[in-house]
Amino acid sequence: MAHDDDPTRDSAPDLQILGDQITLQPRSYVEPPRVQDGGKEEALMQHMARFRSEPLQFLREVSLYVSGTGWRAYDKVIGQPIFYSGFSEQMRNAVVSAPLLQTRISQLADMRLAVEEEEGWFRKHDPNYANKKAQRRSVIEHGLQEVAEKLTNDMICKFESKTFIRGAYYLCTQLLTRAYHQGIHVSSEEVLRLRKVAEEAAAKKQSIIFLPSHRSHVDYVSMQLICYRLGLALPVVVAGDNLNFPVVGSFLQHAGAMWIRRSFGNDSLYTTLVQAYIDTLLQSGYNFECFIEGGRSRTGKLLSPKFGILSFIMDSVLSGRVEDAIICPVSTQYDKVIETEGYVTELLGVPKKKENLADFLSGGSSVLSLKLGRVDVRFHEPWSLRRYIDEQLTKLTKVPDDLTARTPESAAVRQKLLRTMGYKVLADINDVSVVMPTALIGTVLLTLRGRGVGKPELLRRVEWLTNRVRAKGGRVAHFGNAPLSEVVERGLDVLGKDLVGVVQGLPEPTYYAVDRFQLSFYRNMTIHLFISEALVSASIYTRVKQGGGPANQEIPYNELRDQVLFLSSLFRGEFIFPSDGLAVNLEKTVVGLENDRILTLKRDGDGKIVAVGLSDEERMAGRENYDFYCFLIWPFIEASWLAAISLMGLAPPLGVATDDAWIGVAKAQNSAQLLGKTLYHQGDLSYFEAVNKETLKNSYQRFEEEGIIYAVKSKDGKTPPRLRLSSEWMPSRDPKTGDVLAEGRLWDFAGRIASSRREGKNRRDGATVSTRVIRLADILGRKLFAEASAPGGKVDRRLSSEEALRVKKEVKAERRRRKLEGRAHL
Repeated sequence: MAHDDDPTRDSAPDLQILGDQITLQPRSYVEPPRVQDGGKEEALMQHMARFRSEPLQFLREVSLYVSGTGWRAYDKVIGQPIFYSGFSEQMRNAVVSAPLLQTRISQLADMRLAVEEEEGWFRKHDPNYANKKAQRRSVIEHGLQEVAEKLTNDMICKFESKTFIRGAYYLCTQLLTRAYHQGIHVSSEEVLRLRKVAEEAAAKKQSIIFLPSHRSHVDYVSMQLICYRLGLALPVVVAGDNLNFPVVGSFLQHAGAMWIRRSFGNDSLYTTLVQAYIDTLLQSGYNFECFIEGGRSRTGKLLSPKFGILSFIMDSVLSGRVEDAIICPVSTQYDKVIETEGYVTELLGVPKKKENLADFLSGGSSVLSLKLGRVDVRFHEPWSLRRYIDEQLTKLTKVPDDLTARTPESAAVRQKLLRTMGYKVLADINDVSVVMPTALIGTVLLTLRGRGVGKPELLRRVEWLTNRVRAKGGRVAHFGNAPLSEVVERGLDVLGKDLVGVVQGLPEPTYYAVDRFQLSFYRNMTIHLFISEALVSASIYTRVKQGGGPANQEIPYNELRDQVLFLSSLFRGEFIFPSDGLAVNLEKTVVGLENDRILTLKRDGDGKIVAVGLSDEERMAGRENYDFYCFLIWPFIEASWLAAISLMGLAPPLGVATDDAWIGVAKAQNSAQLLGKTLYHQGDLSYFEAVNKETLKNSYQRFEEEGIIYAVKSKDGKTPPRLRLSSEWMPSRDPKTGDVLAEGRLWDFAGRIASSRREGKNRRDGATVSTRVIRLADILGRKLFAEASAPGGKVDRRLSSEEALRVKKEVKAERRRRKLEGRAHL
């Protein structure tokens, strides 16, 4: 934990990039003196002109960018040369001639020849057998080579023209800084450090691999603008081919994008091609960028790491084809994210609309009129991938000689390396992230018991939260010497009346959350700082919700530890936890809450904690601080509870064999979401954001990891993934009525989640859950089974013998792995 007097904790916005203006600010920022020109900060360059107000100046600036004058020439950049004629052709030739790819083409040709020979295309007793086979091999290899060249040309980034990139920089800067009218902010200290690392990497011909968080399409635009403006070689950016639509796709490809498929399937040629391209980039020392989370976060918090591209990078180094690469985690934060409204519709189950040029142009024009505040980009201290791998390998007791070999032992070690690396990058991103005013406001508004809050109370809670963020080692965005009231007012303006409303005509203005679902995106930007406190508070709530005097609401320390362990295991794929281990982290957390006078701890004669309860000061304050931590985690607890309850409906109806009870994964999750919407409107669910698709999907994934459900994916790609309940967790049905019974292991599991769930008027006893809620889950479950068994049903309830055998092996392997890893069982 950082010390409160650490001067670097709040040194975030040292450098402001706003259009053509860059302003350096000292670490301890002071308001610039007011001068006769209106008090503008001293800028290195003047603001960009606008066509409507200054058409001649606007055209002059455009010509300066395109022709390249001063820094606009983008000369003498740090890194390998990229913008020259013939770059794309040279890269394409290097990729298609890579030994790795040529070996794969030869292997695929052998496999095809073996199939054709088995089908009778060649006969060994034929005198021309060898000649025909050689000719056929040549035809097959030539065809595969042509396919590889076409795929390579479609995929690779095409840095070619400095004139183009100057114009692209100007266009993107105009668009971005009109939407984010307060510009892009970075830390000058971090930039200087990054430039020094880039110089060393360029001398060694090593690549810098930028691994940013991903909340918006603006992420890669802002990264490219920063690298361009600061004289760093632009990175090649991994992008999904869903953005490769006419006109825009070509523009992005020439500005830094490399296109890859969203799914590789079993296409070994394409997989090898991607590996060969990444090898070529890293061998040549070109900078590289991919998003550690895979896709954009629709919830505001960091997602679990995706290991697809990371596995290619890791393989490049482990194989020795690449000596080393430099990893640079990056955090990008926004006052307001452009896409949040679209995220809400997706999370509520509306299918994602395919990108197209018309929407891009209409969206771009509307963005110009927005006032979204600013973008804050932070760079963690870069580190050597080779050194990191070596350090991790020394911690393992047994390491295979060849980590690239296709053996279970090598695969297990590689997977462990990938997993630890992925979560290290996420932790590094969180470490340098800056909390924006909009996140502070959103968090406060969604962690209050009342409908709204007065302006003085809002300011007090924002100030309290700011201090808590800093005490936890987090960073809060700078706003010079501006008073807190001005910062909050600015944040409210950015959020707008569609998110935060205000009731006037009262003794004091009263603010309230208009769109709680969308506002939760900003609340989730702070939750990583307080996840330990939130889990402890929710675990204590199992006693607090029982009411009675202080003694009745105390919880034994052992019981507290068990519930924290349960919740931590439940949310293992949802949050990033401290790496100290449960025992150390739990004690550190409760002692910290004791020091904050939120909890009181009872200790025995040896000083060991034996019981935990709320402090008298916290009770006198109306539990406002304790409730804050509970409110942070309650929506996620409700989502997990909803997912668990929805599984009760997956018990097969009477007459359907358990082994035939396979339901489409997407259909089951959609059904759970529909159940959640029903329960919310009927009062059995407190938080509408608990029905969001991502959290339910994460819960189902977690249940699969723990063997509560089994899932199978078909190899043909046409049949959607299916799931069924494990027989060990299968609820019983009444033999007479056929109704699902509120009993059994799954019922007890849902009840344990519910013990930390926020109390409500309709839920003071378990009657509504055991009757109405289970009945609704059963109704929706029966509907799923009816659809699956109907003629022409899209989901086959039966598995093929091959699929059944594969499921059996996977279940057995998963159980063994959980046992070896000593995982906490839910």
